[in-house]
Amino acid sequence: MRANHPIRSVAEEAENLAERSVRFPWFALQVRTRHELGVADYLCGQGYEWLLPLYKCRKRWSDRIKEVETPLFPGYLFCRFNPQDRLPILKTPGVIQIVGFNHVPSPVDESEIQAIQTLMATGVPNQPWPYLGIGDKVRIESGSLRGVEGILVDFKGSHRLILSITLLQRSVAVEIDAACVAAAYPTQAFRGEKAYEHARSVSIAV
Repeated sequence: MRANHPIRSVAEEAENLAERSVRFPWFALQVRTRHELGVADYLCGQGYEWLLPLYKCRKRWSDRIKEVETPLFPGYLFCRFNPQDRLPILKTPGVIQIVGFNHVPSPVDESEIQAIQTLMATGVPNQPWPYLGIGDKVRIESGSLRGVEGILVDFKGSHRLILSITLLQRSVAVEIDAACVAAAYPTQAFRGEKAYEHARSVSIAV
């Protein structure tokens, strides 16, 4: 009689999931508003790796103000899968479409996903922000977000690092000490020391 090996089975499933995660890129899924969590739970049950960034915000109810978690990118979440086998994704309840161009799914930049994952892991206060397509890129040099790149701006006197998801044209604002950041690509962005110093002075608006 052949013995069952449930532990090995679980390990094999985990290995298969890991291989899938490494092999395939991230894609953005547009889903029905307020169905983000339901779609994420369904994808998890199907064995897909997913990412649904959340942030805490205060909402007023009839008799009180309550702090709740809500999606950073309302109507969207991210998932790793084989774009050649996307029918199961499209059939997922609540999924409207896979974000792309001319009906072809477009992968999300891996570094942008990693930046959002790092932000979620640290628990640093953050909030949705209008997408920024231009601006000086900086890199955080110290602290829990060390290595993360974004655009540094000044917002009502407190400095914010803007992390952007290019494909979705969406951004996230993170509170950060200006002393913790440095220009990400000084040699490419500026010509000469004088231009570089000027750019540093305007990257943080005063």
